[in-house]
Amino acid sequence: MPRFTLFDFGVSRVMGLFHQDWTHDGDTAADVVAGHLAESVDEQALAVRRDASVLGNLPSPALEVLWYAGAQYMPGLQPLGGGAGWTRTVVQLCDARLAASTDVRPLTGADTEDGTACLDAVLAEIEAAQFLAAEVRAALADCAHRCTPDVAFRLLLRTIRCAPDASLSCEQYTRLEAIGSALRYGEFVVDFVKYLVEQS
Repeated sequence: MPRFTLFDFGVSRVMGLFHQDWTHDGDTAADVVAGHLAESVDEQALAVRRDASVLGNLPSPALEVLWYAGAQYMPGLQPLGGGAGWTRTVVQLCDARLAASTDVRPLTGADTEDGTACLDAVLAEIEAAQFLAAEVRAALADCAHRCTPDVAFRLLLRTIRCAPDASLSCEQYTRLEAIGSALRYGEFVVDFVKYLVEQS
C-alpha cells in the first residue's frame, strides 16, 4: 500500500511553507501552518503531528538548527518559544485541525513506516552531505537516532534543497532514491533534489 501522497509530507512539507513570500499566506508563522492544515487532507495533518511529536525528543537548540536549515525564510524562533516551543505549537495546531474533523482515521500501512531498517543508510547519507554545516549534520544524525530515520531522511532532503552550496553526485542521488524506495515514498519526494545532481 503506497503513501497517501506522491509528494513531500509532514514537518518537512511544513518547512517548505516558509519561503521568501511566506507572509502572503498569514500574518504569523502559526497562521501559515494553520492555513496549510485547514486546506490539507486528514492524513497530512496526522503526518505533521506525528513528525512534530517525535521531534519533541530533540533538545530545543537542535530543533532550531533543523527548522532554520530546512526553511528558506524561517522567522525567528525565540519569540515563538525557541525550537521546542515552536514544535509544540505545530502539534497543537494539528490537534486543533484534527478536532474539527468528524471521522479522522489513523495512519496505516506505509504511512506508519518509521524507517528503522534504513537507519545506517540514512546516517551515511547525512555524513556524505559535506556541503551542509557540521551543526546541521549533527542535528540530523541526532534526529535519526532519537526520533525516526524517516523524519531525519525527509529533513535531510529539505536541508539539501535549502543549502546554498548543495550538489549531489549521481551515486549519491542513486543512494537517496534507494532509501526513498525502501521507505515507500511517492515519486516526487526524492525527485525534489534531483536538479542538484552534477552533470558530467
